[in-house]
Amino acid sequence: MQANINRFNDSRLLGNGSYGSVFLGTLQDGMIIAVKVFKLELEGAFKSFDVECDVLRNIRHRNLIKVISSCSNDLNFKELVLEFMPHGSLDKWLHSNNQCLDIRQRLNIMIYVASALEYLHHGNATP
Repeated sequence: MQANINRFNDSRLLGNGSYGSVFLGTLQDGMIIAVKVFKLELEGAFKSFDVECDVLRNIRHRNLIKVISSCSNDLNFKELVLEFMPHGSLDKWLHSNNQCLDIRQRLNIMIYVASALEYLHHGNATP
């Protein structure tokens, strides 16, 4: 599987997290993806990668993002290839001044998140 992510440049940056940055990419077949590149110089990044791979590879729930693949070059490079969310992150929708959600939409989001959490804690083989 080869992805075109323009060498992880800032124009393709979707967001930053504790242990990595997420970039927009496309596969050779045209599928749009998100690629999480781990910042391996940070303490805990290796463990975070391993835990995310273990947990996310078996998740099958409509309200959770899917992992398409992972890449690990031993000690130099680790990434997760994820399903792209075309409408943006939940954080963007809840906390942006540019987005406006009514109470019904917010309630639906709460139900979807609760459903995903219930699945992660009780419906998944790997807690």
